[in-house]
Amino acid sequence: MKILFIIPARGGSKRIPKKNIKDFLGREIISYPIEAALSSSYCTKLIVSTDSTEIANVAKKYGAEVPFLRSEKNADDYATTYDVVEEVCHSLDNITEYDYICCIYPTSVFVTNELLDQAISIVENRNLDGAVSVLEYSHPIQRALRIDESGYVKSITPEFYNCRSQDLEPTYHDAGQFYIFRLNLAMKQKKLIAGNIVPIVIKPTHAQDVDTVDDWNMAEIKYKQYFYE
Repeated sequence: MKILFIIPARGGSKRIPKKNIKDFLGREIISYPIEAALSSSYCTKLIVSTDSTEIANVAKKYGAEVPFLRSEKNADDYATTYDVVEEVCHSLDNITEYDYICCIYPTSVFVTNELLDQAISIVENRNLDGAVSVLEYSHPIQRALRIDESGYVKSITPEFYNCRSQDLEPTYHDAGQFYIFRLNLAMKQKKLIAGNIVPIVIKPTHAQDVDTVDDWNMAEIKYKQYFYE
C-alpha cells in the first residue's frame, strides 16, 4: 500500500511556548513521531504541515518534507485537524495514488514504527477504513459526576452509580496519537474517524496528553520509565 504520513505542527502553542520543537529528553519533541513515521515499513511520504519556519527547519533536519507553509486560515485556533490534512492533500497533484493517510500528532513521543506497522497491517489485512489510537477510561464513565448550578455534586447517570465497576461496559476515548484513514471517505464525511475504524488500544503508560507543563513532566517520566533502554 501507498500511505501518506502527515504531522500537523502549528507554531502558535500558548500554554507551552514552541511546544512542538521544545527539547524532550535531549531532542526536539517532533523528532520522535518523525522518526517513527520514517521508520515505518508503510511510509511512502512524510509531510509536516506547519505555519512556522522554525518548525519547518527542524522537521527537515530529521528527514520530513515541508513543501509549503500552512495557510493563515488553517493556522488559527479554530482550524481542525481535518482542515489541515485536507490542505496538504489538495497541495499534491498525485494524492489519488495514496491508499490511506496516517496522521500523527507532533507530541506523540510514545508512537513507534512497530505500533504504526501493527495498526496499518490490521487495516490492510481486514480491508478496513482505518484505525485510531484509543485509551480505556480509567474509571467507568457511567458513574461520572457533575457539579450543578448550585455547586452540588450530582450523578450524571444515577441508575449506574451503585453498579460495580466490573459490571459496566468498558468505554474508550481518543488517545490523540494517530489516525489512519481512507482519504476519499474522510473527505466525504469531513472527519478523520469515518467508516469501519478499528481501535488500537494504548496502554496508559504509553500515552500522555501534552497540554500543560505538568503533562510534559509526566510524559518525560513515563518515557524514561518505559522507553529508555
